[in-house]
Amino acid sequence: MSTTTRNGSSTGDVAVSGTGAFKTNLSEAGTSLKQAAVDSGDALRNAAIAAGEELRVGKANLKADLADTALAGIAAAEVAGSAAREQVDELMDKGRDLIDSAAELIRERPIVSFGVAFATGWVIAKMLRGNR
Repeated sequence: MSTTTRNGSSTGDVAVSGTGAFKTNLSEAGTSLKQAAVDSGDALRNAAIAAGEELRVGKANLKADLADTALAGIAAAEVAGSAAREQVDELMDKGRDLIDSAAELIRERPIVSFGVAFATGWVIAKMLRGNR
């Protein structure tokens, strides 16, 4: 069933060859779409693999940074402990010096020392008793 057009060509032949071209183009489009889906899947898979590797590297870096922080904290605590020990030793030395000077004063002036001790005891006793 072919029809002749004004320019003398047959429309039936064009329709058959047009349908074939349409089917061919549609098949090519389907193949391209399928390939695009495969490529997208590959790209997503590769991106997931790369992201996983980055996460592992990031986790390792985080652990290393936390370990460095812990070591720095331990070092700071050791320095603080050392400084505290030095201060305690210094205070102990000052306390010993004070006791030695008090003992020397008591040896030099025993009667005055006894009087000061007695007066101090009497004042403390009066304060503790109140107004009785």
